[in-house]
Amino acid sequence: MPNSTNGSNGSRNRDLELLIDQITDAIVARLNGDGGDQAAMCGCTSECFNRCPERMHRIVDAGAARIGLILGETSSAKDWASLIDHTLLKPEATDEDIKKLCEEAARYGFASVCVNPTWVRASACNLQGTGIPVCTVIGFPLGATLSDVKAYEARRSILDGAREVDMVINVGALKSGDDCLVEHDIHSVVEVAHEYNVTCKVIIETALLSDDEKVRACLAAKNAGADFVKTSTGFSKGGATVADIALMRRTVGSELGVKASGGVKGLEDARAMVAAGATRIGASVGVKIAQEAAGQKSISGSPAAY
Repeated sequence: MPNSTNGSNGSRNRDLELLIDQITDAIVARLNGDGGDQAAMCGCTSECFNRCPERMHRIVDAGAARIGLILGETSSAKDWASLIDHTLLKPEATDEDIKKLCEEAARYGFASVCVNPTWVRASACNLQGTGIPVCTVIGFPLGATLSDVKAYEARRSILDGAREVDMVINVGALKSGDDCLVEHDIHSVVEVAHEYNVTCKVIIETALLSDDEKVRACLAAKNAGADFVKTSTGFSKGGATVADIALMRRTVGSELGVKASGGVKGLEDARAMVAAGATRIGASVGVKIAQEAAGQKSISGSPAAY
């Protein structure tokens, strides 16, 4: 007897892919100067997503049919923890806060701890022998630092013990249409990172961009050789959305990871981001997500990163 559940899931999966194709094709057409029929755009870009809850639910409900790593209902707390960059980027973070962050990362098996460059060395020492890498942020949070300064900051952080670097693009250059500068800026950090076999994620700060600009930023990151594109710093006017993750995944294909960061408040949010195409989650509530995945009542975690 056919499995009706599988058939329903397959239908939702096809709907999801069709929706993402329509959004991205319309954006790419506009970037290529094809005015086309504006009606070809489904209207459900991230800028109006809240006005179209049916489409939102279709993306969230797609569940196990995304490009990249998919976690189902039976996934363990360890599975979820392995996707999370346990994050603390508050400027007032103390040595004790960083120690707690590292202890939690080791206990739950998070993908990394993500800290400001000044805490990289201390974090690497705290995590020695655990197998948990240190991630840091470059040109953070504005992205307006000069490219050679970003490259130096990346190199210095790597020498201090960082094994992943998340760099912020030059947002102003992107919005000015200077994609060559944006790509050069990204490449300056990617080149340093890859010299040391370090992963480089590119923060495009989606809350400040139109959908056209999000596509261009993702393509610049891909052309520059980055390993991931990432939604947000968590310090701007908005964080990750399901619509942005879906658009970013469609733009970069399966060649790059996609990191959702900013505004992920628990397992339900994390599940929606992964369903849309995220392969990494940046959050200060990693402990809460792991506890929810384990069926435990959430208890106090780290100080909020954002």
